[in-house]
Amino acid sequence: MTMVARSEDYKEALKHQASGRLADAQKICEDILKVQPENPDALHLLGVLVFQLNNPERSIDLINRAIEIHPDNADYHCDLGIVQAALGQLGAANISYDKAIAIRPEFAQAYNNRGLVQAATAQSKSAIESYNKALEFIPNFAAAYCNRGIAHTQLRKYELAIVDFNKAISIQPRYGEAYCNLGFVQERIGQPNVALENYNKAIEILPNYDVAYYNRGNVLKSINKHSAAINSYEKAMQIRPDFPFLSGTLLHTKMEICDWEDLEAHQNALLSQVEQGKKASRPLDLHNLFDSPSLHKLATEAWMQSKHPRNTSLGEITKKPICNKIRIGYYSADFREHAVSHLSVDIFESHNRNKFELIAFSYRPEVNDGMYKRVQGAFDQFIEVRNQSDLDIAKHSRDLGIDIAVDLGGLTSGHRPGVFSYRAAPTQVSYLGYGGTMACEYYDYLMADETIIPREHQNYYSEKIVYLPSYQTSALHRARAQKKLTRQELGLPESGFIFCCFNNNIKITPSIFSTWMRILEAVEGSILFLNASNAVAIENIKKEALSHRINPDRIIFKKFLPRAEHLATYGIADLFLDTFPYNAATTANDALWSGLPLLTLVGKSFVSRVGASALNVLQLPELISYSQAEYESRAIELAKSPDQLLDIRKKLQANRTRSPLFDPKHVTKYIESAYIKMHEHYRSALPPEHIWIAED
Repeated sequence: MTMVARSEDYKEALKHQASGRLADAQKICEDILKVQPENPDALHLLGVLVFQLNNPERSIDLINRAIEIHPDNADYHCDLGIVQAALGQLGAANISYDKAIAIRPEFAQAYNNRGLVQAATAQSKSAIESYNKALEFIPNFAAAYCNRGIAHTQLRKYELAIVDFNKAISIQPRYGEAYCNLGFVQERIGQPNVALENYNKAIEILPNYDVAYYNRGNVLKSINKHSAAINSYEKAMQIRPDFPFLSGTLLHTKMEICDWEDLEAHQNALLSQVEQGKKASRPLDLHNLFDSPSLHKLATEAWMQSKHPRNTSLGEITKKPICNKIRIGYYSADFREHAVSHLSVDIFESHNRNKFELIAFSYRPEVNDGMYKRVQGAFDQFIEVRNQSDLDIAKHSRDLGIDIAVDLGGLTSGHRPGVFSYRAAPTQVSYLGYGGTMACEYYDYLMADETIIPREHQNYYSEKIVYLPSYQTSALHRARAQKKLTRQELGLPESGFIFCCFNNNIKITPSIFSTWMRILEAVEGSILFLNASNAVAIENIKKEALSHRINPDRIIFKKFLPRAEHLATYGIADLFLDTFPYNAATTANDALWSGLPLLTLVGKSFVSRVGASALNVLQLPELISYSQAEYESRAIELAKSPDQLLDIRKKLQANRTRSPLFDPKHVTKYIESAYIKMHEHYRSALPPEHIWIAED
């Protein structure tokens, strides 16, 4: 902060302040004001001091009194803005900085501070203009370069951001924050190892820099160094115990490597934090830990209010004239070789182009695989927007007249709910990629079915529910492997019943694993065939098997295979054991398409009912369990009753050819009926309401 002193007393107070003796400086100012109550410099300096001593409300009062006496002092207005910004009064802070600049047009610090407020209110372009002005007056202003780099990052102008951060470092070589910000951008552009070097440099300069430890944890996890990531997260939490959403991230990372030590205690602590409304966990991190739709909603509300609050800067959408076609926008980071595209590409290709126009907004990474090319060809327009800001994407959507914006990712990796916070279209829908509520007012509908969201569960969702006859669908005809795989090729024994689960290892909980071990114990010679998510998880799972007195060799891990060969592996197994509370989704679809029965355990949350949804659509309720004990006994029964299991296989084979689960053209008609009803509601100025689409 900037101060003015005109006497020896002021100079003494400033010396105390500079050396950290704030109480001594405060006493001098108060002594001055006893003699001169209207001394503006003393009022201002005292205001600064009490702010530094964590009394911002009194600080505002003191600085305002100084301004009343001396309204043309730019420093007073600038410092008032700092206090207002600290209190979250960003609009008032912006006004204070404007006043400081009006008084002193060359006031670089005020321009820089105004830029910080503009960036915090999603006005990144205006912030850059402010930083540019600051740099006109102080070309070697390292903080302004660093802050401009942050604004460029927000606008996804990564090359410009890197230039800014490097410039800041060249001016101030020990600038820890600039190294950390540089690392963040390098991680975003796919340079994790370089990012790691810069996070380490930031930590070397600032050993208690919690954000650098957190970011380092993220990049370590991305390169499968989970144990090191956990250590980095724990260090961040030691420095800042209430680091936003880190408790959930830390526990999630441990689950990724099947590290279940003290899991129950950690879960209980996380549960308490979420129930208190704290910023404790990303919503997705709770899905494999708690079967509680109310808890999921609470966590999502905290996340959305913090990260993606409603933004009205684009104003209301002007109602356009009625057109012959409803314009549908699909938004996704997964228009590539990804589970979401495998489930949705046939829907895109099946849309009635006489009634609907399709536009894709792709946030995908830079990949050009076969699925990407197929999806790209399914749209009337395919727009790459990964380097555009949320605001620009929303504005582009409005300019194109999107009627219904469909978010295919929700809160999964790479997705951008911020686009929807600006209201990209009059009607906004969540579908397919994310299993849960978005818990905010700007998502109007969530597409599901009556198994996934029973009517009595509607209050756990902020959206109105669109009830389809089948929530999920995918093509009946798919690429098949060139040859039939053998047990030997997959590392499996020549005999013995094969239970499998190809879900990500993070979905395996100690509870469901204990059940699996009891099943193996009861079914002599049986094998558990699992997905190999990472080497540490494999080692931990083997240790857990030993603790249950099961030979670890009875657990075989499937290595990565191309899509067609992966699907062929389902033909080797005898029964797919679902995880709980986070069920299989695409893997369940693949298993059932392959003719492999899926045994699921149904719960209360969205993600714990997806398996039951698929089985109900296939008319296989005998594979749905309603308790862990029933799930366990049913798995053992089926393994020991080959005739019963064969009958189920025959029923599955017969039903799948006439089920919506594998008839995307039919399901697309259901979805289109839903779109028409949504659009009619909007055109009639009616609020969203629950929609039921009847099966024809």
